[in-house]
Amino acid sequence: MENLQAILQSPTPVLVDCFATWCGPCQMVPPILKEVKDKMGDQLRIVKIDIDKNQQLAAQWQISSVPTLLLFKAGRLIWRQSGVVPAHQLIPILKQKI
Repeated sequence: MENLQAILQSPTPVLVDCFATWCGPCQMVPPILKEVKDKMGDQLRIVKIDIDKNQQLAAQWQISSVPTLLLFKAGRLIWRQSGVVPAHQLIPILKQKI
């Protein structure tokens, strides 16, 4: 798999889904992200990060609750949102940001 830093530095915006396996609301996010991917296609790359397996990254990004979505563009964090965001709200936000 590609190095995460290389993915985040890419010109294609990257949406990072920070989740935990024990988190109930996190189970609602995959179908939302599938809909986002279906609607936005190659405009956006989606990466999932398990905060329990990547505690250093979670600390670096100051993830205090899950799910948290982070949007990176050319390596810079340009947007973040904690909690479940329905696809019909998330897609317009992402389109505006990228």
